[in-house]
Amino acid sequence: MTQQDIDATEAPLIEHLIELRRRLIYCVIGFIAAFVLSFFYSSDILHYLVLPFRWGTGKDVGLISIKLLGVFLVKLKIAFFGGLFVTFPLIATQIYRFVAPGLYAKERNAFRPYLFATPVFFVLGAAMVYFILLPAAIRFFYALAAGTGGPGEEAIQLMPDVEAYLDFVMMLILAFGLCFQLPVILTLLGQIGILTYDQLKNGRKFAIVGVFIVAAVLTPPDPISQIAMAVPLMGLFEISVQAVRLIELRRKRAEAAREKQA
Repeated sequence: MTQQDIDATEAPLIEHLIELRRRLIYCVIGFIAAFVLSFFYSSDILHYLVLPFRWGTGKDVGLISIKLLGVFLVKLKIAFFGGLFVTFPLIATQIYRFVAPGLYAKERNAFRPYLFATPVFFVLGAAMVYFILLPAAIRFFYALAAGTGGPGEEAIQLMPDVEAYLDFVMMLILAFGLCFQLPVILTLLGQIGILTYDQLKNGRKFAIVGVFIVAAVLTPPDPISQIAMAVPLMGLFEISVQAVRLIELRRKRAEAAREKQA
């Protein structure tokens, strides 16, 4: 390889690195802005994150803090979580814009729906946690604590630490948001030809085992939470299987139409 060939390969590499740096700068600026805004409204955000506890117990919440810097750490976690949540669409957009110049027009058109579907499914997963899973899980644990007192004995008063409660809530929201990306990932793999309908159909029994393992790892150790996560994931998997089947049928019809024209 001559020096001229080496210089020719270095130039595109430098251009890609410059473009990558620019996209990363946009993501960092967006995250910092969302972080500052979330920190400023952290008390209001905490109020809404505590609502599932009230729905599950039917009482006013009595959260406590056992650390001197507990409240400050809670505000930082809320700001970090809010920053990631708000900038997630921006990050996905910047990734797409970095990759898009290397794609054909047909491939770019195929990727665009998934760019919009990713944040939509993330929000759907977060909404399911917030409105369904959290109240049900809290109701279960609260009833468990209330039933510990025997005849003439005082039942255990459940007063969670605010930092531990927030970690619990954010972990579930993040886990469900990521798991709800399953149909986006599977249909994208089917769109580009890596996965087929037959592979997904034959792997259904392994998918069932995998879904329940994921639910057991990511959710609290109670059957309500695990089933509440496993059932929607299996539904999303079945939707993905049928979506890949439709993609293959559409691809076959398009190929048949091209053969007729030829």
